[in-house]
Amino acid sequence: MIVLVDYGAGNLRSVCSGFERAGAEVSVTTDAASVREAPLAVIAGVGNAESAGRGLEARGLADALQERIAAERPVLGICLGMQLLFEESDEGGTGLGVLRGRVERLRATRVPHMGWNTLRLTRPTALLDGLDGSDVYFAHSFACAPTEPVAVAEVDHERPIVAAVERGAVAGVQFHPERSGAVGAQVLRNALKWSRSA
Repeated sequence: MIVLVDYGAGNLRSVCSGFERAGAEVSVTTDAASVREAPLAVIAGVGNAESAGRGLEARGLADALQERIAAERPVLGICLGMQLLFEESDEGGTGLGVLRGRVERLRATRVPHMGWNTLRLTRPTALLDGLDGSDVYFAHSFACAPTEPVAVAEVDHERPIVAAVERGAVAGVQFHPERSGAVGAQVLRNALKWSRSA
């Protein structure tokens, strides 16, 4: 069983379907106890960082996620969900602060960064095992700028952009696995394996 954290917005249906196809039993929840105790909690997101952060706080889910991470229980962030793992965002508001660094507006002539791009692994990672050089789908205007060595993959969008992070039982991907075809399906299968060993 995995839980998708419902903070009041996001692409929960498509992410839920993707995990179900990967063989998981999935529940979408606002229940803090479920978020603390499930084998894997997923923060899947599209939208605005400030409103998403407020949604987590208002539902008591920010505390539940921080308690879960302190207990080294696996958490996966997808797109905005990955950004929410960091401290602050140029888009406004604060994140969970479990990873050090900011979320910054993309510095590129083409914003948003939308479409397919090629992953380049920068460190070994169970989450993206076997996927170096694979194409995945992005749709974002902000990107994570870690100040600790958590980046495990990047892509080029005029300059390198962090595409995935991993530290212990916390991981995130900036791209959308649920929209990335067979490669995305493999990412979700890898995520399930990673969560059992994290």
